[in-house]
Amino acid sequence: MTRFLTSISWILSLVLLAGCASSGTSYTQAEADRITSTMDSLRSAADLRNPNLHSTLWQQTAVEYAGVTRGAYRLAEVMLDRGLQDSTWTASLEQSEQGSDAYRELPPAVVLDVDETVLDNSAYQARLVLDNRTYGTDSWKAWCREAQAGPVPGALAFTEAAAARGVQVIYLTNRDADVEAATRENLKALGFPLDPDEDVILTQAEIPEWTPSDKTPRREAVAEAYRIVLLIGDNFGDFAGEVDVSIERRRDRAEQFQAYWGTRWITLPNPQYGSWEGATFGFDYDLPPLQKLRDKHEELRPKR
Repeated sequence: MTRFLTSISWILSLVLLAGCASSGTSYTQAEADRITSTMDSLRSAADLRNPNLHSTLWQQTAVEYAGVTRGAYRLAEVMLDRGLQDSTWTASLEQSEQGSDAYRELPPAVVLDVDETVLDNSAYQARLVLDNRTYGTDSWKAWCREAQAGPVPGALAFTEAAAARGVQVIYLTNRDADVEAATRENLKALGFPLDPDEDVILTQAEIPEWTPSDKTPRREAVAEAYRIVLLIGDNFGDFAGEVDVSIERRRDRAEQFQAYWGTRWITLPNPQYGSWEGATFGFDYDLPPLQKLRDKHEELRPKR
């Protein structure tokens, strides 16, 4: 608390000095230099407080991150084999809740999200942090078109293993259709399996019915042609619809599917962004950054 009050007093002193300067009051060159130096330091400190600094740094440097993702994909391979041996097994709510077992006769597929599930975009996030900027559609699409994202650890080995078992690998992403070609180029360059005879990259707005960010219509399309053995993603929306709701309702909805998590649904970590974050500020992405931070602070629970 003492340090906080000292900082406030320091800033107030600077404001008073600046006020004196603007009113014509003279001050020494040393005072002017101190004001300039301090204001530069404050700006530098603000630049270093980007909300995504720690999460991006963790993804890029922590061996624990790679350990978690590799562990998730090794679990996915175990569950894939289990699912292939049981024709009643499906990860798709669209299939399990349709009241029919016709899906049992369909060929198997695994459906994976792309960003932070198979492609690691932390380099894009790092640029935003270093430039003290936030996500923007233009900068994001420019990054996608570079086709320079790396693989999430474990993802390539798993998709290769699935393809070797005769399982169709499908990438279901909320990247826009106008960056699908670049996404395919990125995946191909990294060696991810891509069926040359079928469109296996299903993007948002690729057809009019797929305009919503809700992936349900695209999962339904896959479910008509394949038995979906696994769903793999970093966001609740990669597994179910109607997830852009309050934190409490998200928890309640997730509880309904306890049998799916870690079996039919394999989750990757993403502390940088996702519907979990939107829920903390009511999915109002137009709010000023400071208000979003205030809303996030309000959701902290030092004790339940």
